[in-house]
Amino acid sequence: MARSVEFDEELAIRAAMEVFWEKGYKGASLRDLTDAMKINPSSLYNTIGDKHALFLRCVQRYTDDRTTYIASHRASGRSPVETLKIFIDDAVTNITTNAHSCMAIKAAFEVAADDIRVQAILKEDNDAMYRFLCSLLTLAIKNGEIKTEEDPKLLTDYLISIYIGWHESFILDRDATKIKRMARFLLRQLTR
Repeated sequence: MARSVEFDEELAIRAAMEVFWEKGYKGASLRDLTDAMKINPSSLYNTIGDKHALFLRCVQRYTDDRTTYIASHRASGRSPVETLKIFIDDAVTNITTNAHSCMAIKAAFEVAADDIRVQAILKEDNDAMYRFLCSLLTLAIKNGEIKTEEDPKLLTDYLISIYIGWHESFILDRDATKIKRMARFLLRQLTR
């Protein structure tokens, strides 16, 4: 008779997520993952599947956390510009204090080009972030908080590109002051 596998799957997924976040998909060994999860390989295979299935679950968990973050901002009742400022400040803090950068960006560059399942998760995440930022910018323009003739969709694309660029800049330079200065400049440009 097979033994029942008992462990807190949510905690195990989060532990594995940290390993993938730090080492990437290719750099994370099965041993790294099961050690972090505090389970044996057979428990992994019996409950979640192989390394790739675990990676998909971890990327989904990471993007689900970002969806929760967006929902909390949507429900905040703050003005669109105030919400946008908080979003940008949070992005700067995350970029400059998280040693592993953004898991979604790392997964996009390491795995997503060749993996349609990872692409689908990241596309859904990106689309949710896009809708959130576009709605903020559209409302801020409508309310006169941002005075521009630019299309909110173009501004959203620009903002997302800037955000991704900040990650790369910090990875290469490790200069938090530079990222903070760019964020202040971006806010001045949007709200002038």
